[in-house]
Amino acid sequence: MALAFLVPGRLDQLTGGYLYDRHIVEGLRARGQTVDVVELPGQYPQADVPTRASAAAALAQLPDRSTVIIDGLALPGLADCLQAEATRLNLVGLIHHPLSRETGLDAASARQCAKLEAELWPRLKGAICPSEHTAGALLAAGLPADRVAVVTPGTHRPPAIARATRGGPLQLLAVGTITPRKGHLLLIDALAQLPHLGWQLTCIGSLTRDPATSAALQERIVAHGLGERIALLGEQAAERLAQAYQSADLFVLPSYHEGYGMVFAEALAHGLPIIATTAVAMVDTVPAEASLLVPPGDLPALRDALEQALSDRALRARLSAAAQQAARTLPDWDGTVLSWMAALNKVSR
Repeated sequence: MALAFLVPGRLDQLTGGYLYDRHIVEGLRARGQTVDVVELPGQYPQADVPTRASAAAALAQLPDRSTVIIDGLALPGLADCLQAEATRLNLVGLIHHPLSRETGLDAASARQCAKLEAELWPRLKGAICPSEHTAGALLAAGLPADRVAVVTPGTHRPPAIARATRGGPLQLLAVGTITPRKGHLLLIDALAQLPHLGWQLTCIGSLTRDPATSAALQERIVAHGLGERIALLGEQAAERLAQAYQSADLFVLPSYHEGYGMVFAEALAHGLPIIATTAVAMVDTVPAEASLLVPPGDLPALRDALEQALSDRALRARLSAAAQQAARTLPDWDGTVLSWMAALNKVSR
């Protein structure tokens, strides 16, 4: 059967959700599956009237009985037409995480998103999620258990992990789009309390998706006098990102919520000690043996974890060894694509 894959904007965007989508599309095509990618223009996830109109037109053009995979970020754009189109199309959601749990939403916006998702999810034939936590939200909204599947993202394994012993400050790496949910502001505040320790931080992730948060982050760095110790590199190509993982001594990202956390799996694959939070799916992605986990939003706990990891070489070595051990259990993308195909057959039949 031919598949249509609906995504908001371009598929080649460098975020975890889009990378997951792209790996699935490329993997399906490599196995002979016809996949038509439909890149929806407009504003997401706060879909305005023109965005909804263009999304409805795109869905209306698809042939009857088509199987249509809809990235969860695109669902708000289909709010006006999803119920009607569900009678002629086989609609399956690829739900990375509930939009209503995005950090930084005011209470009214969060309630509106939750209400919209609770209305839209049951109109899908089924859904595929990256974690049990996201699947739980769909089940709570009324989708039957046999219509919800969990397929963990794959992980690229580097050919070898060889970290040279070097002098100078320890290299910290944070990978994630600069948004409130990723916790960059909290990280800067925590590091500002550790000026006596030798560290440098590299942040890789879009600086343009949330301009207000990016501006606030840059202002915070200047206010703390950390401009020479922190580099904001924006989005980077896969090769440069792999080099950053290889050059790092410690991975840190104090997210408030994650649907899965692909960057944490990549950090494990590179044998990096991890400082993260106990936020939802994180505890499933990041094993305790390879990490220091703190409550989300807890500045003192984050500062203490950073100080402990930066000061204790033996601790970093233990965490690194555990990360390498955990990485052996991570699925690769070939396995994920095969699991995804089986999941699609299950939830869409």
